[in-house]
Amino acid sequence: MAYIGNEPSVNFTSFAKQDITGDGTANYTLTYAVANANEIEVFVNNVRQEPSIAYTVTGTALSMTGNVASTDDFYVIYLGKALQTTVPPDASVSTAKIADDAVTSAKLVDSAVTNAKIANSTIDLTSKVTGTLPIANGGTGNIIKPYFKLQKSSNQSTSSGVTATVTWETTVYDTASIVDLTNNRVNITSATEGLWYVQANIMTDILNFRQVVDLRKNGSGLARFERATQTVANNGSRNPNISVNTIVEVANGDYLDVSYISINGTNTIANNATGTYFYGWRIT
Repeated sequence: MAYIGNEPSVNFTSFAKQDITGDGTANYTLTYAVANANEIEVFVNNVRQEPSIAYTVTGTALSMTGNVASTDDFYVIYLGKALQTTVPPDASVSTAKIADDAVTSAKLVDSAVTNAKIANSTIDLTSKVTGTLPIANGGTGNIIKPYFKLQKSSNQSTSSGVTATVTWETTVYDTASIVDLTNNRVNITSATEGLWYVQANIMTDILNFRQVVDLRKNGSGLARFERATQTVANNGSRNPNISVNTIVEVANGDYLDVSYISINGTNTIANNATGTYFYGWRIT
């Protein structure tokens, strides 16, 4: 038979279903109002019940002639509420049929959208993707891991036998904005947590004192270098570097700093860019 106009779509009919949990009584509420008992099919334990005999209906009020237990499989099929569905032919949905912003992560079924369905150069990474990205297959990008370096720009006097936090006046590098010069520390954030290599070099004025340098995490010592007292006259030259380093795992909210103590005399941490510094970088 010929049609005038557009050919009708292929329709498939299904019926609305309502699952009901029995509560030991005979009276229940339907989701949809119906005119009479013949407009629905009622099943108890997959056995169809006879209309007007096993049940009656008034609007949304369903009355069973017997009580239904919670252990019974109890459901209703609405014969008067048929659902017409259309299955589009394969390859029939074009780009124009998809609204802007319609495809979200919630709409992508696992494995439904494959590489074959996405045209080359379709996704504009510049405008659609933000944050730090890994190097893609075949890519030539470079991932810069966070690192820092601090130096002194003025001398720091210390008292004999008193532990002092080493102060830093100059930030040489701070790729992740984690340096806190106000508190002379490096504050770890959620973006910079992980395994770090850190090192401190300290140069002081007087040689013949017992001196200790500590790398600290949250105020507690991680690694220590202790220089024993050396019976060498102070000739005006500065002490060779006191260096200490370690690998430490840090989390969001942790901080790192450096402490110094001259055990048996007042000393000065020298303003020397090549001799007094604190640096580190994240390994993983």
